[in-house]
Amino acid sequence: MKKKEIIVVTGSAGFIGSCLVGFLNKEGFENLLLVDDFSAEAKQNNLKNKKYLERIDREFFFDWLATFNDKISCFIHLGAKTDTTEFDYRVHEYFNVEYSERVWKYCTDKNIPLIYASSAATYGANEQEFNDDHTKVFGLKPLNPYGISKNEFDKWALKQEKTPSKWIGLKFFNVYGPNEYHKGKMASMVYHAFNQINHSGTVQLFKSCHPGFSDGQQVRDFIYVKDILKVIYWLMINDSAGNGLYNLGTGNARSFKDLTESTFESIARHPNIKYIEMPVNMQDKYQYYTKADMRKLGAAGYKDRFYTVEEGVKDYVENYLIPGEYY
Repeated sequence: MKKKEIIVVTGSAGFIGSCLVGFLNKEGFENLLLVDDFSAEAKQNNLKNKKYLERIDREFFFDWLATFNDKISCFIHLGAKTDTTEFDYRVHEYFNVEYSERVWKYCTDKNIPLIYASSAATYGANEQEFNDDHTKVFGLKPLNPYGISKNEFDKWALKQEKTPSKWIGLKFFNVYGPNEYHKGKMASMVYHAFNQINHSGTVQLFKSCHPGFSDGQQVRDFIYVKDILKVIYWLMINDSAGNGLYNLGTGNARSFKDLTESTFESIARHPNIKYIEMPVNMQDKYQYYTKADMRKLGAAGYKDRFYTVEEGVKDYVENYLIPGEYY
């Protein structure tokens, strides 16, 4: 792609979206159309000093596009309702299904390549071994409305006869990293652990309610946001990956205890972990194990190694959380 080409980034004021804007700027792309709800004060610093063509409120975006005549070269759709503790499905349906369908149809009509964010929450309680084979998507049973909405759009996309010229849905696993200051309870465990250590010297983790997992040994495929950015960019500038859904994790499962101990180590503190009861309303909707099967992306040609938990947490804590910096 040429540096002057126009790229749309939805969710651009959020965690991953704002990091992607910064990454694209570093690669020389400044003709960016940023789409989001820009009214939240807590998100303002995410876009500070970043370069772009225009910011458009997500509610008026499609009306705005109707008057936009320049060619868009790529559409990166990261905007979503991501709160896994929001149990009103209608909220998720509007942002994660209906809005995404409008994005898809626009990209199809205008022949624009589309990269969009799906989620590992679509996998639910590990019925399908986190395999991104398309034949398994229709049998998935997500555990919460967020995961259901993401899976509904994935299923809808796979059934479409008319598609964008190129389309990729990325099933993000547990992402952590800079620019998540605004996320509150939905921020990563690294962010919460860092703040808890500074406040009390102790980090609280949920006790296990599953006989197969000890306290603190619930595991996730934790992926540093800088790896997310590299993969999106690689997909943007390469055509070796075929259309469809791809897992985006590291391919390694690590415990919350590992992640927390790495956070303590990054600020030279001895681990001090306290285990607390999991809220009742979460107990039957909690994933105890996630691990991305990354063979599909690898077969498509992506070869870069991913940050380990220790490497990613160290970079995040030392270069962003301690100095209060943004990506």
